[in-house]
Amino acid sequence: MKKAAVLLAPGFEEGETLTIVDIIRRANLQCDMFGFDDVVMGGHEIQVRCDKRLSEEVIDYDMVILPGGYDGAANLRDSKIVMKILQEMNEKNKYICAMCAAPIALERANLLVDKNYTAYIGYDKKIKQGHYLEDKVVIDGNIVTSRGPATAYAFAYKLVDLLDGDSLAVKKRMVYFNAFDVKEDE
Repeated sequence: MKKAAVLLAPGFEEGETLTIVDIIRRANLQCDMFGFDDVVMGGHEIQVRCDKRLSEEVIDYDMVILPGGYDGAANLRDSKIVMKILQEMNEKNKYICAMCAAPIALERANLLVDKNYTAYIGYDKKIKQGHYLEDKVVIDGNIVTSRGPATAYAFAYKLVDLLDGDSLAVKKRMVYFNAFDVKEDE
């Protein structure tokens, strides 16, 4: 079974993070939260107890996911271990996923050069590498990006598919098609 690691840095965006973890776990896939500490404070003062402490163990996973949140993204970007993890996973062509403000960490790791990506509104002015698109989710090789809190569902379902899970079954159980104006192939 493929497995995903979600990195939680102080100031992470709680809605994005927990939506991603919840949906991947609902697909019966392994999704572990790796925190800068055992308990990490989010950007809206919600504390989350992580499954594991951030370590190079993440490199053994099939996918790493960086949620947004301005402070959380800056903390991810400024972390030497996160940079090492991103670069080693990229060398192994593993999925590197980021949303909202977190693509700034991908830029620091030089992973957006000549890549299509998306991010939170205005980040096309902050990120100098790559080609910014306004799609909900952008996949370019092993790099997967998304826009912000409202796109967390679409992002998480796409991650389930990339992990060889059944996102359609999860979407139906979660009443996704009744709550959002989307078609079954979105």
